[in-house]
Parts: sequence; structure tokens; C-alpha cells
Amino acid sequence: MSDHDPYQDDDSNLFNDAVKGVKKLRQDTIVRQPNRNTKHNLARRNIRNTDDNEFYFSDEFVPHLDQEGPTRYARSDVSKYEVKRLRRGVYTPDVFLDMHGMTQKEAKRELAAMIAYCIKEGIHCACVQHGIGKHILKQKVPLWLAQHPDVMAFHQSPMEFGGNGALLVLLSVPEK
Repeated sequence: MSDHDPYQDDDSNLFNDAVKGVKKLRQDTIVRQPNRNTKHNLARRNIRNTDDNEFYFSDEFVPHLDQEGPTRYARSDVSKYEVKRLRRGVYTPDVFLDMHGMTQKEAKRELAAMIAYCIKEGIHCACVQHGIGKHILKQKVPLWLAQHPDVMAFHQSPMEFGGNGALLVLLSVPEK
């Protein structure tokens, strides 16, 4: 028995008859020039970075935080001594974020933007002033901060930086 299939020749002939007289199309793809507007690109990149950082904040996940005493947290690889230094005011914040009057969505976005800014600028300590009010942001902000991988620790700030209505945040910033 031969490997040659007579039906294959018939199929090839039928196809060639069907496409007889067809011309090849000229390629008319439009190549778009890159947008050189750097201000627009920079703004878009900042929004994307903020959205990327906001991704870390979930309202569903509830980390285990000590309920007794002042609000505090330290990542598992961070010494408890760093939290004590935050409490004593050894670290002074270079950036302040005032969340008074913000909704939860606005506060989450601003918190993400602040963390992105601190990492970009190499700032290790920031102060988040959430206020007391109806205790909504006071409860949510520590939960959001504990979820972010760049937050090493936070502690209720000393009175000179806001006391009960603020947190000092210690960030892990990669060396440049």
C-alpha cells in the first residue's frame, strides 16, 4: 500500500481552483507613534503605582492585632524593639497624611499613594493621622497597614504627632 493519498490531490486541486485569481493584500497596518507627553505618562504611572499599592488593602482580611493597649503591630521578621522605638518617638516622621473627613475609599487610595511616595523617595517613617471620629478609619487603617508588605511596624503616635488619632509607620525602603 502506498503512502500517497489520491483524495489529497483532489482537495489541493479544488482549493487551487477556488482561489484562482485572488490577489495578495497589501499590508496596511498603521504603526502608531509613541506618546511623548511625559507629564501625561508620569501621571498615568503614578496612578498605576497607587492602584498597585491599593491592591494590598483588603476589607475582608483581618490580621491579628493586640486589642489591649495602644494600637501597634510589627511584622514577624521585625524586632519588637523597633515598635518600642516608634512609641518613644525615636523615629520622626518625614511625611504626614491627614485623613480627617475622608471616606474609606479615599483614605485607602491616599494611604496607598503615601506608601508609594515614601518608597520612591526613600522615606522610612511616616505619620498617618486618621482621627478618632466614629472610629471607622481608626479601626480600618491599622488593618490596611498590617497587610502591606513594605510596612515593617506601626504604633500609636506620641502626643506631639497626634496621639490616639494617629499612627507612626515604619517602612522598609530598599537601599538605592
